[in-house]
Amino acid sequence: MRLTPPTTPPAGARPVDAAAAPRRFATTRWSVVLAAGGAGSEARRALGELCEGAWYPLYAFARRTGLNHADAADAVQGFFADLLDRGWVKDADAARGRFRTFLKVAFRRHLGRLREAKGALKRGGGVNTLTLAPPDAAARYAREPAHAETPEALYERRWALELLARVLDRLEEEHAGDDRFPVLKPCLTGSAERSYAELGATLNMTEAAVKTAVHRLRNRYRELLKAEVAGTVALPSDVADELNALRASL
Repeated sequence: MRLTPPTTPPAGARPVDAAAAPRRFATTRWSVVLAAGGAGSEARRALGELCEGAWYPLYAFARRTGLNHADAADAVQGFFADLLDRGWVKDADAARGRFRTFLKVAFRRHLGRLREAKGALKRGGGVNTLTLAPPDAAARYAREPAHAETPEALYERRWALELLARVLDRLEEEHAGDDRFPVLKPCLTGSAERSYAELGATLNMTEAAVKTAVHRLRNRYRELLKAEVAGTVALPSDVADELNALRASL
């Protein structure tokens, strides 16, 4: 999937509220968490939102270190419970903090503590603000490449892919009811097998109109992507570097 595939929806699609379109990122979800040290209802809510989508990348990290499915799942759930309850966010570097990196380092330490405790895994049944284990986690991991990819590299790649999937879902939600979006969607993911002319024939649009629609979708995708990434860094100036890091992980 492309990292930079979209500001204006294709003709006929539901208009996007300009006020809702991301412009500046003076306050991000991660900066809210850092400012409060993870404490307070607003910070906990922001932290919970940030953790949405992080379950599988952490699970894959744990599996790649040698844990089986049950132990890896328990490790992730226990980690999320401790993340909310023990104030680990206070250890994050507020000046250079990136949630992706903080989460990876904190989880690695969590696994180390579990090993020191001889596998006394804490089950995270009390975590009701975060995503629970996806039912297909084990099956998804079985499809991961079997080469010697490090836990860190697998985590970074899965983080990027999960983020891209969320952005694409948001874009699809914005175009709910537009029958053309499912046809044009492959042009965003790099999986299109038909030319613009062929797509135009399917949609009863000219080739030029298809090009324009795809261009607008890509612009909107980029805006949503930047907004999603901005929520995971402490400073607006970190967005470009974080995007570059995500590209590198893919």
